[in-house]
This record gives sequence, structure tokens and C-alpha cells, in this order.
Amino acid sequence: MTVARTVELEGHIIDSGMMQQCFGVVMDLGGNFDVETFEVGQHKDAESYCRMTVTAADEDALGEILHELHQHGARLSDPPNATLKPAPEDGVVPHGFYSTTNHPTKVRYEDEWLPVEHVEMDCAVVVDPDAEGGPRAETKVLNAIEAGDLVVADEAGVRVDPPERPRGSGGPFGFMQGGVSAERPSGSLIREIGEAIAETKAEGGSVLAVVGPAVVHSGAGDALARLVREGYVDMLSAGNGFAVHDLERGQYGTSLGMDVETLESPRKGHKHHIYTISEIVRAGGIEEAVEDGVVEEGVMYECVDNDVPYVLAGSIRDDGPLPDTITDAVEAQNAIREQAREADLVLMLSTLLHSVAVGNCLPSTTKVVCVDINPATVTQLLDRGSAQAIGMVTDVGTFVPALAETLVEE
Repeated sequence: MTVARTVELEGHIIDSGMMQQCFGVVMDLGGNFDVETFEVGQHKDAESYCRMTVTAADEDALGEILHELHQHGARLSDPPNATLKPAPEDGVVPHGFYSTTNHPTKVRYEDEWLPVEHVEMDCAVVVDPDAEGGPRAETKVLNAIEAGDLVVADEAGVRVDPPERPRGSGGPFGFMQGGVSAERPSGSLIREIGEAIAETKAEGGSVLAVVGPAVVHSGAGDALARLVREGYVDMLSAGNGFAVHDLERGQYGTSLGMDVETLESPRKGHKHHIYTISEIVRAGGIEEAVEDGVVEEGVMYECVDNDVPYVLAGSIRDDGPLPDTITDAVEAQNAIREQAREADLVLMLSTLLHSVAVGNCLPSTTKVVCVDINPATVTQLLDRGSAQAIGMVTDVGTFVPALAETLVEE
């Protein structure tokens, strides 16, 4: 005896490969499908529609198929209201709770679709029926769940809309559809990235730069500082190491003891970073050091001077750390999450751990550019779910100055 459900696909389901993927899912998991309706968009901006009946040997097999189809954007033709279960205690979610993707999501409550706010992967969805202005749904990380929160318990009544790729190159990200780029002409790609940043700023959007110490160590610190000064970077996310490198460069002309200009290591240069930390601690923090004239140049100086907020997330490896570094991991994650929610375009520059941390907080609708000399950094970011990112494999010491020249001078 077989069981069946009817599902629908709608949008640019042919060009994006969604329909082919859904057909493959059904067959790979031992099910069958019968296409009842198939309407093809007649021009490049028109959407297509497919309605099909999926059959399987039993409810468990059908449930597995529907789960996979749901991840690809398929939805039940007769969706029920979402199942809500109260959280039994703080930080504890009900069994079988719905774990989010980073795609735009809606949940069905009292026969109405509620958009899920603050979309982020690997979270729970909480519905507040008594919210001001009417019922609302939002994501919550597990450690933010409070006892009694009404948590969406499974995929029933949940709708996911993955990014699509319409015909032509003018989709939601245009050139940002090429995945990892190791061979595409870097000059033209940098110009396109610059145009995307300029467009984001012209539309009133925010640009977040996620940076690692290699930006300073490779000699790109001045160019990044210039981008901050000229208003092309609205927020900065980094670790203790980046800030120390940048401040050390301003104090001694070195980065981790190496002269960035001559590539030589001066006598006692290996102590410069710890001396720098000591001076910032003595001043009371980076902002105080800028106000006292201890820090007069660099990326952190420009952030303070131009009111660009920054988050320095600490780690177990940090020297010092600086007074501005957030050493509580959960507190740092929440601060990163606040930045991610405000960002419209994110530049990830030579930092694997911070790129993954920020990428995990981003919805798939946010434009992302990841630049690293190591292709594994770029591919790991994409593999962890940031499919909306374009990856550029190149030296960040070349990329950032070229980007600054494109934006500021051209």
C-alpha cells in the first residue's frame, strides 16, 4: 500500500535547477512522482509552475522525501498550520523542532503565512501570538530559548524560498553567481565587486568588512583604512589579532614584528605586538588611545574617527587581549549576529574562522564576497551553507588596494 501527497514548485524552477533536483530527490529516495500540471514561463522574467503527486511505500519514506523536497523549495499544495510546542525550560527546545535554513522562510499560523524575522541557519522558529501589531515569528538560537516559547515543532506549515537564478545574468546577485573564482580575470571581477559596493551604498545599504590579520600583514591595511575613511565600510568584524596587528603597524611600522614595507624583522620586533597591547590597556581601550593621541593612523583609528562600529571577538589564542575584545563566546556571537542582521553586503577578507562565524548568521539574501589566497577557505564557506557567496582566490594584499583604487579614484 502506498501513500501520496501533492507538492508545488513555483518560480524560476527550470533555470535554477530546482525542478530537476526535486525529481532526483524523489527517485533517489525510492519514491515516484506524477506531474499533474506544468506551466513554463514564456519569457526570461516569467516564472514557471509545477504541481506533482509524490508517492512512497509508507509514511516514513514519504516523510523523508518531503523533508528533502522542502529544503529545495517545494511546498505542500494544502499546507497545514505549523505545529507549535512550548519550550519545556530555558535553552531547551521540543523534540523534532524545525531547524532553520538561511533562506527566506514563512510559517503558517491561523491560516495566514507569517514571515520569519532574522532568518539564520541552525536556529529554532518561535511564534509570538500576542506580539504588538499582531502575531510574529522569528528565529532564536537555542541558548536564547525561554521556557514557554512556542516553538515550531516540525516542517508542517513551513515554507522555504531558496534564492533562484532567472534566465540571463541579471539575477538577485548578477555576477555573484559564479561560486569560487580562481581563473576569472581579477581586474574585471574587482571592478564588478566595487560596483556592487557602490550600488549598495547608493541604495542606503550597509557594508560589513570581516577581516583577518593577513590584511595588515600583507600590506593592505592602509587601503582598508582608506575604504573606512571614505565611507565604503559601515561595520567591521574581526578578532583580537587583527586589531593588534593594525595598532602595532601604527606604533612601530611592523606587523607581528615584521616591517610591512621592507619585510625585515627589526631587533626586538617580536615584542612589538605585546608592547602595543600594553599601551592600549594603559590608555583604557582603543577609543581612549585615539583620543589621547596614542593611536594616530590605521584601520582601528579610522573606525573610531569615523564612528564605524566594530566587533572584536576573542579566542583562546589571544595575547592580552585588548580591552575592546569580547572574550565571552556567546556575547561575541550575539554581537556578530547584530552586525550580520544590518549588513546588505559582506566583504570577507582572509579569515576562515570569522568568515564562517559571520556566514552562519547571514540570510541567503545578503550579498557576500569572500577573498582568500587559500581556496579551501572559500570552498569551506560555501560548503557550510553560504551558497550566495562569490569566492575569489587571490592575495588580499593585492585585492584590497585594487578595490580601494576602483572605488575611490574611479
